[in-house]
Amino acid sequence: MGNLPYKYFKRDISWLSFNYRVLLEAKNESLPVYERIKFLAIYSSNLEEFYKVRVAGYHSSLIHSIKRDETVEEALQTLIEINNEVTAQEQEYDHIFHDMILPELKRNHIILHLSHEPLPFHKDFVEKYFNEEVFPFLQPMIIQKDDIHSFIQDGRIYQVISLRKKKKNGLVSFTTRLTYAIMKIPYTRLPRFVELPEYEGNHYIMFIDDIIKANLKSVFPGYEILDCYSIKISRDADFTLDEDDQENIAEEILSKVRKRKIGAVTRFQYDRDMPEYFLKYLCEAYEIEEEELLPSGRYLNLSELAELPNPVGAPLKRSFPPPLRVPELESNNSILNVLRRQDVLIHFPYQSFDYVLRFLMQAAFDPKVQEIKVTQYRVAENSAVVNSLISAAKNGKKVTVFVELKARFDEENNYFTAELMHRAGIKIIYSLPGLKVHAKLAYVRKRSNDQKQPLKGYAYLSTGNFNEKTARIYSDKGLMTSNPEILEDIDEVFRVLEGKSHTRDFKHLLVAQFNMVDEILRMIDREVEHVNNGGIGRIILKMNSLEDKEMINALYRASEAGVQIDLIIRGICCLVPNQPYSQNIRITRIVDGYLEHARVWYFYNNGQEAVYLASADWMERNLRRRIETAFPILSESLKKQVIDILEIQLKDNQSAVWIDENLQNVFKHDDNPPVRSQEAIYEYLKEISESHSTIMR
Repeated sequence: MGNLPYKYFKRDISWLSFNYRVLLEAKNESLPVYERIKFLAIYSSNLEEFYKVRVAGYHSSLIHSIKRDETVEEALQTLIEINNEVTAQEQEYDHIFHDMILPELKRNHIILHLSHEPLPFHKDFVEKYFNEEVFPFLQPMIIQKDDIHSFIQDGRIYQVISLRKKKKNGLVSFTTRLTYAIMKIPYTRLPRFVELPEYEGNHYIMFIDDIIKANLKSVFPGYEILDCYSIKISRDADFTLDEDDQENIAEEILSKVRKRKIGAVTRFQYDRDMPEYFLKYLCEAYEIEEEELLPSGRYLNLSELAELPNPVGAPLKRSFPPPLRVPELESNNSILNVLRRQDVLIHFPYQSFDYVLRFLMQAAFDPKVQEIKVTQYRVAENSAVVNSLISAAKNGKKVTVFVELKARFDEENNYFTAELMHRAGIKIIYSLPGLKVHAKLAYVRKRSNDQKQPLKGYAYLSTGNFNEKTARIYSDKGLMTSNPEILEDIDEVFRVLEGKSHTRDFKHLLVAQFNMVDEILRMIDREVEHVNNGGIGRIILKMNSLEDKEMINALYRASEAGVQIDLIIRGICCLVPNQPYSQNIRITRIVDGYLEHARVWYFYNNGQEAVYLASADWMERNLRRRIETAFPILSESLKKQVIDILEIQLKDNQSAVWIDENLQNVFKHDDNPPVRSQEAIYEYLKEISESHSTIMR
C-alpha cells in the first residue's frame, strides 16, 4: 500500500468545487430569498477574481512560456477543464436565478422585470428616466474592425449593437452593410437596478441594461436596431515586482496596480444568445482568442445582485444575532489589567471586535506603554484601528506599523492608509523583498525596570486581519495575552520585519521561513509514533486551503499508519480522500452565513493536546513565501473552547458537506439531531458567557 503513487486534485479545479458549494447556498430554500441572492453575488465576485488572477496565470504561461509546475500542454488542458466547468456552473446559475429566485421574489410581490420592453404602465416612467438620468452619460462608438477602436475596460459591462442605416425616406435597404457599435453601461454614475412605480401591490425593478436597450432608437437615430447584447472582459490583475529596489517599492507597486486595468484579456464573457456572425466580428475586431471566450447569460456582473433593492425589507433578509460580550473583559474597565491576570480568546463574529479596538485605544493612552507595533495586511477604509494607532503616536508613543503593500486588490488602500499614518508620525515599514507578510500581530510594550524580564506588555495574535468590517462576517479567532515568552517571540518576529539582528529562536510561535514547516511535520510524525506505540493518533485541521504537497504527503503517511484525521477545509483542497492511503482522512467543507476563515491545528498528542491558531493555510505560498505565525493556546479552559468548537463543526449536518474523491460536495444530511454549526457555536459561547456572568453575580 505504501508503494501506491499519491494523487492530488488540481488546485484550480478544487477551487471551482468550493465556488460551486457557494452557488448551492442560493438553492437553499430554508434561507430568506435575499440571503440566497447574496450567495449568487458572492459566487460571481469570486469567479471574477479567479479569472483576473488564476486564469491569467495560465494565459501568461501559454503566451510567454512562463515556467509553471505544468507543461504548456497541461496548462492548456487545465484551462479547457476550467472553462468547461465554469460553463456548466453558469448554466446552473441561470437555472437557480430564473427558475428559483425570480419566482420566490414574485411570491413576495417583487418583480424583477427581465425585458427591455417596459410594461404598459411603466412605459412613460422608463422613457422619462432614460432621457433625464441615463442619456447624458452614454458614449456610443462605432467599431471599425481594421481601425482604431475603443478600449474595453476591465470588469465593465458594454452593450454591443448591430445596426443598419436607413435611407433618406426612412426605409431600410437590406443590401446595406451592417454597422456595429459599442457602448459602456454608465452604472458608476447610475444604479444597476432601477425601482419602478408600484402597481397593484407589486414592486417592480428593472436592470439599467434593459432601460438603455428599450431606448436605443434615441441613441442611434437614422438606424434600425438589429441586435443588442452585453459583453464583458476580465483582464490579468497579477503582476511581478523588481524587489531589489526597496527604496521605491511602494511607488512601483502603485504603478503596477494602476496598469492592472489594461492587462491582458483572460476572459471574454458574452450573451450565449449572440449570433455567430456577431461574435466573430467582435473577436476579429478586439483580437479575442477562442480559449478566452466564455458564453454567459444575458446579464453580466451579477456580483452586483448584492445591491438589488429590497422594497419589502427585513422579512426577506437573514438576521444575525448581536455579537456576544466577553465576560472576562466586561468585569474590568481596563482590558490591560485583565490581561495581566489571564489570557483571553475572542471568537469573531460571535463576539465583538470592539475589544480589539478598546485594547489598542487603552494602550494608546496608558502612561506605562512606551511602544506599539502592528502588522497590517488588509485594513478597513476609515479604519478605527488606524485611528487608535494615530492617537498613540500623538500621545508620544513610539508606533511602528508593518504594511504589506502586496495584499492583492488592497494595495492602493494600504498605501494611502500608510501615508496617513506616516504623516501622523508613525514609523512605516513596507513589504519585504520576495515575501508577503501575512502574520496578524500587535505588540504593546511597557516600561520595565526588571533586568530579568526586560520585555513587559501585551500582545494580540489573530487568524484574521485588523479589520473591523470583515470581523462582522469572517469567522476568526484572536488571542490577547501578556505571557512574557510569547512577547519575546513576537518581539523576535518584529526584529525580523525591521531588518534587525535576530536569533530565530522561538519558544512558542511557529513562524514561516523559520520553524513552522519543521514543527508541523514533527507534530504529524508524533501522532504516527503514538499509533506505532499502541496509542491513539488524532489530528483535526481547520483552514481555508490545503495545497502544499509536502504537507499532504505527511497526512497521507499518517493515514496509512492509522492516524485518524479530520480536515475542515473551506476552499482549495488538493488532498484526495477515499484512497487506500487516505482512508483515515475525512474532508468537511462548511459554507454558511459567516465566512469560515480561522485556521486551527489540533494534535491529540497522547492526551497532552496541542492546539494552535494560525494566520497560515497549508499552501506553498503561505508556508514558503510568506511570514506567517501560528500560536499555541496554553490556557486549558481556552483550549477546551477551541476543541469544543471544532467538535461542533464536525457534527454539522446542515451546512456541511463531505468532499469526495471526485471533488463533489456531498451533503452530510444524516439521522443525527440537526446541527448547524454556526448557530450552535453562538449558543455554546452564549452559554459560557451567561454562566460566567452568573458566577460573577
